Amino acid sequence: MTNRATIQTNNAPMAIGTYSQAIKVNNTVYLSGQIPLDPSVMQLVDTDIENQICQVLENLQAVCYAAGGDLNCLVKLNVFLTNLDNFALVNKAMEKYFAKPYPARAAIGVAALPMDAAVEMDGIMVI
Repeated sequence: MTNRATIQTNNAPMAIGTYSQAIKVNNTVYLSGQIPLDPSVMQLVDTDIENQICQVLENLQAVCYAAGGDLNCLVKLNVFLTNLDNFALVNKAMEKYFAKPYPARAAIGVAALPMDAAVEMDGIMVI
């Protein structure tokens, strides 16, 4: 039997649909996608892609903390970008937020994201 729990924190944006910020099953946490919303006002931080990337990572980090881990516990990270030319900026930000070894990762170009965000990330964490 699995031990399943919903992870919820006010330090990350509230879900804007029918999903949870994360679900913990035993020692694995499945984090829903985060876009660059400021959780205090539920608005995009701004249109600057670097600021958006950092806000997404801050939001993911808040959910990781609420689940009892941190970004360095992520084993898989998915990055969704509306412009794959911004991928180098994701790498630059990841060097600030993560320690080696970095998580496994996929980068996917998409036509659009919720609320006109330029970036979204989700992940899997093991704690």
